[in-house]
Amino acid sequence: MSALAGATVAIIGAGKMGFAMLSGLARGDKPARVVVVEPKPTPEAAGFCRAQGFELMSAVDAGAEPVGALALAIKPQTLEAAAPELHPLVGPQTLVLSILAGKRIADLSARLPAQAFVRAMPNTPAAIGRGITGAFASAAVNQRQRGLAQALLASLGEVEWIDREELMDALTAVSGSGPAYVFLLAECLAAAGEAAGLPADLAMRLSRATVAGAGELLRRSPELPPSTLRENVTSPGGTTAAALGVLMAEEGMKPLLERAIAAAARRARELSG
Repeated sequence: MSALAGATVAIIGAGKMGFAMLSGLARGDKPARVVVVEPKPTPEAAGFCRAQGFELMSAVDAGAEPVGALALAIKPQTLEAAAPELHPLVGPQTLVLSILAGKRIADLSARLPAQAFVRAMPNTPAAIGRGITGAFASAAVNQRQRGLAQALLASLGEVEWIDREELMDALTAVSGSGPAYVFLLAECLAAAGEAAGLPADLAMRLSRATVAGAGELLRRSPELPPSTLRENVTSPGGTTAAALGVLMAEEGMKPLLERAIAAAARRARELSG
C-alpha cells in the first residue's frame, strides 16, 4: 500500500516546484485529500486543481484541521510572513516537508509548531518527473513520516537521503544548481559550433540533441561510470581526443567545475545564515 494512502497533504505554493509536485501526484498514487494554498494561482494551476479534484484555496481558514503532511513550496523570503497563517494545518503528527532553499530545519522549527521536519532540495527537471532531490530528516521523523516524505518527493523524480544537514549546501551546488551548468554547456557548445562555421540554428540543434542524447545514454547505463562512456567515444589520436586534451588540461573543466561548485556551496551557506 502506498504511503500516501489515506493521507491528507497540503501543498503551500503552486509555483514551479509546487505545481511539479501536484503534477507528480496526479501521475502516481494520489493522497486521500490534497489541499493547495496559493493566493495567486495561474489559470493553468487553477484548472489543473479543478480537473484533479485538488482543493485550491487562497488562504488557510482559521478553523482548518491539521494535515498529515505540509509541503512548503513558497519563496524562502516569504516564510516569516506565511508561517503564522499555516499553524492551523500543523498538529502533533504533521510532517513538514520543506523545499525552501537555504532554510534550515532550525529556521522551520522556530516558526512552525511541528516536531517532524524534512528538508529537501529538488531541481528543475522535476517539472517533467525527472528531477533528483536530496533530503534530510530531523531526528523526530518516524518511519511512517519518512515514507510519506519519500512518496511526495518521488513524485518529482529520484530521491537521495543524506544523514547530515550540513551536506545540503554541497548537494545544492551539485544537483540543485546543476541543470544550469548543463544548459550553459549546451549554450557554449552551440556558440563554439557557430564559431567553427556552422549556421547558428544548426549549431543549436546539434548541441541540444547531443546534450540530451548523452544525458539519456548516461541515465540508461547505470552500470558504467561516466569515464567509461567518455572513453567509448574517444579514439586514440582522433578528433575527440584532441578536444579532450583541451578540456582535461590542468586548467580545464575539472578545476573550473570544482571552483564553481565551491562558490555555489559557499553562497548556499551565506543564504542560510
